[in-house]
Amino acid sequence: QVQLVESGGGLAQPGGSLRLSCAASGFTFSSYAMSWARQAPGKGLEWVSGIYSDGSDTYYADSVKGRFTISRDNAKNTVYLQMNSLKPEDTALYYCAKDTNWSPGPGMDYWGKGTLVTVSS
Repeated sequence: QVQLVESGGGLAQPGGSLRLSCAASGFTFSSYAMSWARQAPGKGLEWVSGIYSDGSDTYYADSVKGRFTISRDNAKNTVYLQMNSLKPEDTALYYCAKDTNWSPGPGMDYWGKGTLVTVSS
């Protein structure tokens, strides 16, 4: 069955960096786009970033553009989210999700359990 396991969350200071990873299994990873989304305490789910199945293009929410970078290694069935210049408002539970298509956008059908990112001094 499809499994998505996130890791790399933790406590970071404002201005600091973290790198999230998502290990995927149970499907042909290289055939599907992947996305990251987050949910801040007391708020709704926010899509953060998406990447094409072959890594040829990426998309970002305005709130993270220029600070976060999504990438993938299809040989390792893993997608990453490099987060730089972190802000307290980036504090959230970060989820990895499998898209339903080779391009991000149409929707996601499987989600991981999330990894918590806390940005605080």
